[in-house]
Amino acid sequence: MRFAVPVFPGSNCDMDCVHAIEDVLGEPVSPVWHQESDLSRYDAVILPGGFSYGDYLRSGALAQFSPVMQGVREAAVSGKLVIGICNGFQILLECGLLPGAMLKNRDLKFRCEIQTLCVENAKTPFTRTYEDGERIRIPIAHQEGNYYCDQETLSGLKANGQIVFRYVDENPNGSVDRIAGICNREGNVLGMMPHPERAIHEWMGTEDGRRLFESMLQYGRRNGGAA
Repeated sequence: MRFAVPVFPGSNCDMDCVHAIEDVLGEPVSPVWHQESDLSRYDAVILPGGFSYGDYLRSGALAQFSPVMQGVREAAVSGKLVIGICNGFQILLECGLLPGAMLKNRDLKFRCEIQTLCVENAKTPFTRTYEDGERIRIPIAHQEGNYYCDQETLSGLKANGQIVFRYVDENPNGSVDRIAGICNREGNVLGMMPHPERAIHEWMGTEDGRRLFESMLQYGRRNGGAA
């Protein structure tokens, strides 16, 4: 299974994602510069965290216009797996692949710590190795992670099982309904503020992120995405 990690000016978690795929899955993975638009040779896309274009105007607002996002949109529409982590989640919201918007944290502070999440939907391609209701520990690192949507959108997310992760012990950023991650209706596009690539070894404080990448590989192999 071939993974692409788009790299924007200001990305700083791209190599973390590359190493996660190499260390956990041992699968082919390539950083892809933002000016490349053809991602057809890849089976999955990981939009990494960081500060694309310096978060100028708004987090993800400029990255959505990068040529590489054409390839990301095509991958999503074709049913390939696309995950946006932190800044990657913000980009997915800005480009319309996921509903809602991201606001600054409620306390206007940068939050960097391990948070407990509840796996709300273990039936997605990204969570199939978890259990519904399972508690996992994944780090966060953001200042603009306060997920917002209107009541109609929230009702749709709940009805369609699109809320994938919620914060448990506290709501560190003020996100509506404690949302930490959502997927599209088809289930192949996931956006989450926590960083699973920073939770793959015990020395990181938690390795609960490993199974997210293992879930992607398991799904890909069962659906013809193996290399």
